[in-house]
Amino acid sequence: MSQEATMPIEVRPVAAGEFFPWHAVYTGYGEFYETPLHDKKAVLVWSWIIDDAHELECLVAVDEEGSLVGVAHYRSFSRPLDGSKGIYIDDLFVLPEARKHGVGRALIEGVADVGRARKATILRWITAKDNEAARALYDQVAEKTKWVTYDKAL
Repeated sequence: MSQEATMPIEVRPVAAGEFFPWHAVYTGYGEFYETPLHDKKAVLVWSWIIDDAHELECLVAVDEEGSLVGVAHYRSFSRPLDGSKGIYIDDLFVLPEARKHGVGRALIEGVADVGRARKATILRWITAKDNEAARALYDQVAEKTKWVTYDKAL
C-alpha cells in the first residue's frame, strides 16, 4: 500500500520554451547522482529533446502552481526476440520537496501511457542499487527483473 499523499499534478510533454525550468530540475538529477550537468551537456540534451527526429523525449510533472517538479526522459527500443517495441526510461527525477506526493508514480504512468498508445509491450528502467527511496516506489509499480546490467566504456 502506498504511503504517498498525492498532490494535484499534470504530466505532459515538455514545451519548447521550458528550457530553464527543465534545466533546474535536471540539474537536481545530476547532483543526486554526483554528475554535474554542465551547460554544454544541458544544451545538447535539450537539443535532443526538442528535435522531433531525435529518439529522446521528455515528460514533465507540473504542480498546481505551474512549476515543474519532475522530469522523465524516455525513448523507444526494439525487442528483437519478442518482435515488439519497448519504452525505456533513461532519467526519472522528482524535486526533493515534491517527493512522497505521487509525482514519480504519475511520471511513470505518463510514460506507460505513451507506451500503450504506441503499442509497446514493456516499460523498462534501471536505478542505483542503493536508491532505496526510488526502489520502494518501483517495487510497487513494476517487477524487479533477474537481469544484471553491464557497461563497457568506449
